[in-house]
Amino acid sequence: MAAAEDELLLPRLPELFETSKQFLDEVEIATEPTGSRMVQDKVLKGLDLLEKAAEMLSQLDLFSRNEDLEEIASTDLKYLLVPAFQGALAMKQVNPSKRLDHLQWAREHFLNYLTQCHYYHVAEFELPKPENNLAENNTASSSMAYPNLVVMASQRQAKIERYRQKKEIEHRLSTLKSAVESDQADDEHVREYYLLHLRMWIGISLEEIESIDQEIQILRERDTSRDASTSHSPHQDRPPLKPFILTRDRAQAKVFGAGYPSLATMTVNDWYDQHRKYGALPDQGIAETKSEFKNAAQQQEDQEQKEEEDDEKTVHRARDWDDWKDTHPKGYGNRQNMG
Repeated sequence: MAAAEDELLLPRLPELFETSKQFLDEVEIATEPTGSRMVQDKVLKGLDLLEKAAEMLSQLDLFSRNEDLEEIASTDLKYLLVPAFQGALAMKQVNPSKRLDHLQWAREHFLNYLTQCHYYHVAEFELPKPENNLAENNTASSSMAYPNLVVMASQRQAKIERYRQKKEIEHRLSTLKSAVESDQADDEHVREYYLLHLRMWIGISLEEIESIDQEIQILRERDTSRDASTSHSPHQDRPPLKPFILTRDRAQAKVFGAGYPSLATMTVNDWYDQHRKYGALPDQGIAETKSEFKNAAQQQEDQEQKEEEDDEKTVHRARDWDDWKDTHPKGYGNRQNMG
């Protein structure tokens, strides 16, 4: 009797699916940071509900490899999205120490979803390669000197085609959504509505797997470089650094200096002792210092005046010489050997 009551209290598969889908939608449109407590609580709750839904689908054996897509009930098609929702929520986890595990877990669920859709021929697409072949493919591609332009062009064309299909699917879903959610659509439109959802999530899963593969490669290369740096001793023997100067060569350094201000020639204490010796400090009397400065200034003024007088004599002597040459042509006074 108690076991029967517990079974009645357990949520049913539609409730698990709809509640987990609601959590996913709220996480996608949340304005708070992904790492906030509120968003992460929704992520964990949604993953827990989807795990229970996956277990229930396994127990009910709702999808069998012995049946075709046409044999699946229209209302049951949406449950094929459970692994895709699991991968989408797993990508929202933000624990840096477990990021690689989360990426691998999400990739596994996206690939599981794509495998089921590929088996039921929901859409025409190429399945991504398993993760164990990912490292080999990255090694082979990195060893190539030049990228394969044909592969790059085909990938670009595939992305363009997926984008075009995504826009068409979104437009068609917007016209069917209100009728299906209000239970006014017939079985044909309900089936089309859920098939469109499956095809839309095929495109999302393919894009997410491409992004996951790139991030996994980056994380592994980072870990490899980190291990390589830690394996070397931090105190390994290195050749001593040679002194250098900023000038072009040593000859230039001897003429123009080393290219930076000269080093100090005395300490502060030496400077203080020198000024104290000559009585040039403020506390030793300013009058004496002023008189010394005055005498020095007077001497400098006399020297400048003397230089100016010498310059004037030089100018007068030069002018007299020019005047003499004007009145005495070249060869004047050389009267020898003239008849």
